[in-house]
Amino acid sequence: MTEPGALPAYLQISEMLIRDIAAGRLADGQRLPPEREMAAEHGVSVMTLRKALAELETRKLLERRQGSGNTIRANGEIGGVYALFRLELLEGGGFPTARVLDVSREAKPDNIPDLGSDTPFAWRIRRVRSLNRQPVSAEEIWLDGRFTETLAADELSQSLYLYYRETLKLAILRAEDRVGVDPTPDWAPEEVGLPSGAPACLVARRTWSQANDPIEFSRSWVNTSRARYVARIS
Repeated sequence: MTEPGALPAYLQISEMLIRDIAAGRLADGQRLPPEREMAAEHGVSVMTLRKALAELETRKLLERRQGSGNTIRANGEIGGVYALFRLELLEGGGFPTARVLDVSREAKPDNIPDLGSDTPFAWRIRRVRSLNRQPVSAEEIWLDGRFTETLAADELSQSLYLYYRETLKLAILRAEDRVGVDPTPDWAPEEVGLPSGAPACLVARRTWSQANDPIEFSRSWVNTSRARYVARIS
């Protein structure tokens, strides 16, 4: 069964490969397996796989030559839908997914930064984030209420930034992360593996829109026995 808000199959594959390239699990010059073999491994048609590989070729991350196979080029644009998602499995990479726990309209709490407007409410989204289907963090997002009067869990994409761009016409211009330690909240599900109140790695993020306007604040409590925060500088 397709998960609510899941990316198309070809994008899931391309994003997985992009994250593996960024993590160094796929090296420059490495030859990928034959396309039919890769398609079978991912449970998709060869046509779908080729569409995924075309995404990498567009980003100059893949060299495709008839009769010579597909070769990784790790000096291209390491971007993609999850370019700003900084959690990786301990061995590197991992395809991100999200399960929404609840969405609610709340008065803006005093303990979050300014969200850029005088609108008195914000949308609170709580989710479980997973990598390769393993839960790794509990996440709470606050989106300023001025952008929409309604927000339903079943409308959200697995990538909130993709939802912002396509539905709310908001592009993320920049983000600021602060990493620290914080007690695990009591709403975090058992599947994340963090007991309520136990110290956890906290990643607090503010994001700004294309208008250079603060729009969102999020907190992620990360199980560091399963995942780590990674920021690469080049």
